[in-house]
Amino acid sequence: MRRTTLLRMIYLLLLVFVASAALLPSLLGDARTGIEPYASTTAPVAPSVGEKGTIVLGTSPDYPPYENVDAKNNGEIVGMDIDIAKFIAAQLGYKLEIAAMDFNGLIAALQTGRVDFVMSAMSVTEERKQNVDFSTTYYVARNTIVSRRNEPYESSESLGGKVVGTQLGSTQDLYAQTLKGVELKKLNRIPDLIQELKTGRIHAVIVEDAVAVEMTAANPDLMMSFLPPGSTEDGYAIAFPKGSALVETFNGVLEEMKTSGQVDAIVDKWFATEREPQADNFLNLNFGILKGYIPYMLKGVYVTLLFTLVSAAFGFIWGTILSLFKISGIKPLEWFATAYTSVLRGTPLLLQLFLIYYATPQLFQYDISPLMAAGLAFGLNSAAYLSETIRGGIMAVDKGQREAAMSLGIPYRTMMISIILPQAVRTILPALVNECVALLKESSLVSVIGVQDIMRRANVVQATEFRALEALLFAGVIYYVLVLVLTSLAHLLERRLRRSD
Repeated sequence: MRRTTLLRMIYLLLLVFVASAALLPSLLGDARTGIEPYASTTAPVAPSVGEKGTIVLGTSPDYPPYENVDAKNNGEIVGMDIDIAKFIAAQLGYKLEIAAMDFNGLIAALQTGRVDFVMSAMSVTEERKQNVDFSTTYYVARNTIVSRRNEPYESSESLGGKVVGTQLGSTQDLYAQTLKGVELKKLNRIPDLIQELKTGRIHAVIVEDAVAVEMTAANPDLMMSFLPPGSTEDGYAIAFPKGSALVETFNGVLEEMKTSGQVDAIVDKWFATEREPQADNFLNLNFGILKGYIPYMLKGVYVTLLFTLVSAAFGFIWGTILSLFKISGIKPLEWFATAYTSVLRGTPLLLQLFLIYYATPQLFQYDISPLMAAGLAFGLNSAAYLSETIRGGIMAVDKGQREAAMSLGIPYRTMMISIILPQAVRTILPALVNECVALLKESSLVSVIGVQDIMRRANVVQATEFRALEALLFAGVIYYVLVLVLTSLAHLLERRLRRSD
């Protein structure tokens, strides 16, 4: 009787779990690009925009003037690459949609069909040609050394024996590998390289000319030195999935743009922009750069809280099911719950996030949104830890409670729902609050797949202003305030529950 009742209870929880999973897409936003997609609804020339449907551009918007988020205005992704993409999409009759992600995830996004093409100042290399197809080049940049003014490096020969920073996977990274006697430090983002250079952990960085101009203008303590120009084969091109029919049509429009001078006009528009240098204040900090960005960063609070609450609820439901599996006495369920907990706790959370986000479209032909992928990854991971916590809470309830309920003829399901679980939850409440706090802080990981949370928005400001500490410190203050509010609410709940003691 006990086992039958327990199975019914497990089935009921499973139904709740499946229902919550079915509701996740509507709770977490658009199934293709997440809660706050970057979508372009206008284009320079739009005689028949949308006639052929929507086409998705993948980019890493942390590389001005090629692509970055206009955080001070409407949060739209702008830049030279974006203008070129808008023009081509309009000429071909497509509505352009923009998907933001880290640079090192762009090729994977093409291969899994998440995006139709990529424009992100991406150079043509033999290694990339093996995985994607490229258009003709639309711009050729020069490699440039950026170093501190009090320790200048003006040629590639002067970098011998020095630590040089590059962006992982970039053309400058490949170029730096050919330099003799140079120790390379590869990072994912240009703003991170700037911070490493300013703190003295690296001697110089190698970037391209346009980015070097922005870096030195925003940081007067830095200087740049141009390296000899490369060949046109080292220029930037549009990347497509292997065998894409878009390559030929895009090439046709690109050639027309070059002939008519449209490409040159777009390049002049973005490269002529001058940045007013910002003077540093106490401890080389200048919080004045945050002016105009604070509302943009605060919008990330909603995304972070929504993600945390949904992940916590999802993790609690699934964790309760797993804990019941473990005490069910049914060996297959016990083995499953034990194996699940072992695997989820034994592998990195970031790895699980990447697997769900990139593997789901490839394996199940479902284009899961970034925020939904993050909610599932964090919920499933949290459930592995909570299952042990909830099981411990259930086992901590005095056996006399069970015996008394059984002697009164109370059904097992009613006993668990109305008597045992409430006492277990009150016992483990501090652990549950701690798990919610951990989820809130660890939510910063979701920024790597483009979710517009607090951390992602701080990275956008960092990339736009080429300064790291100010935006990161402000993001830290936001996280700290949220944690204080969460713990205060938990203390109020705990005191309320103790009134019955």
